[in-house]
Amino acid sequence: MRIGILGSGLMGAGLGRLWALCDHDVTFSYARSRHKLERLARESGSAQGTVAETVATSEVLLLAVHWSRIDDVLEQAGELDGKPVLNCCVPLNDRNSELVLGTTTSGAEELARRRPRAGWVSCFNTTPSESFAPVFARKGKAPAPQVLVCGDDPDAKTIAGGLIRDIGFTPLEAGRLRNARFIEPFAMATAELAYAQPGGPALTYRFEKLRG
Repeated sequence: MRIGILGSGLMGAGLGRLWALCDHDVTFSYARSRHKLERLARESGSAQGTVAETVATSEVLLLAVHWSRIDDVLEQAGELDGKPVLNCCVPLNDRNSELVLGTTTSGAEELARRRPRAGWVSCFNTTPSESFAPVFARKGKAPAPQVLVCGDDPDAKTIAGGLIRDIGFTPLEAGRLRNARFIEPFAMATAELAYAQPGGPALTYRFEKLRG
């Protein structure tokens, strides 16, 4: 699958590298320097390009930028008509200390309003990037850790589920995109557990329904 990465920080770079190892055709775009994109592409055997080029040539996109960069990346990306877009952005302030949207809307819903003809799927935003490599290394061992997934486009969610499994996680169905208004605050809880509590940042989770 041709995957375009819009954003080359810890989330975008981490997922892009692993998808490249799964033999997907990955293109990295949107970084503070062209040198960084060239290095990512070289190290992972992938491609790099402008945002517009990446959108045009990709079958599916990952949006992985800081919320303060959303306006800029969307302007460069265009309308995204018909594109499945996996969104792992959390609507945080510049200090990453507070949500700037919540309870009555969400970052995911705001993105869908701005690009309504894209197939938006919210995922990976409650999963620290430090967990990606160790989960990938244990891929295939049960039970797999989960990734919360919400969205309104069934086909886009199917694609997202496959890419989540490629990394070694299992998708956990969390309903419609409007549920992102409750999931995005949970990202603040996972960040607290990963970065402020003992044990290191490679945090994963599983929810289980008890029967009987």
